[in-house]
Amino acid sequence: MDPHFYQVNIAWSRDRKGMMCSPELNASADNCIEVATPPEFPKGIPGIWSPEHLFTAAVSSCLMTTFLAIAENSKLEFVSFQCGSKGKLEQREGKFLMTEIQLFPVVTIRDEKDRERALRVLHKAEANCLISNSIKSTVVMTPEVVVSGNAVPA
Repeated sequence: MDPHFYQVNIAWSRDRKGMMCSPELNASADNCIEVATPPEFPKGIPGIWSPEHLFTAAVSSCLMTTFLAIAENSKLEFVSFQCGSKGKLEQREGKFLMTEIQLFPVVTIRDEKDRERALRVLHKAEANCLISNSIKSTVVMTPEVVVSGNAVPA
């Protein structure tokens, strides 16, 4: 496969904020993301996507898209996929690092007979997620598979 490139442009707006867009994604104000220093840092701003959130989201969304591709190829029928995630920021040897990403995927299936297959697909997705394989943070997945009749309403 030939290399792929993904363009992202960011421009400072004011304070500790900027706008992030991609010319590949129809870069209009509606399709851009406001980013800022997180509130845990000096002059950080709450309520706005931070690099740390985006880093964590990249791992979580990669798990989902990899799961969807593998599930389709495996002909796994499922009702839903959801994934909570937590990124852990620590200071080590004077540097800030995202040391761990915790993933909590929940796959809902219709039939108990698909439980083991769904778990296999989740583990295969984790092993093949290109973002997880590209970072030095530890990725820890705690998967759950529920049968639709046993699902707890959100």
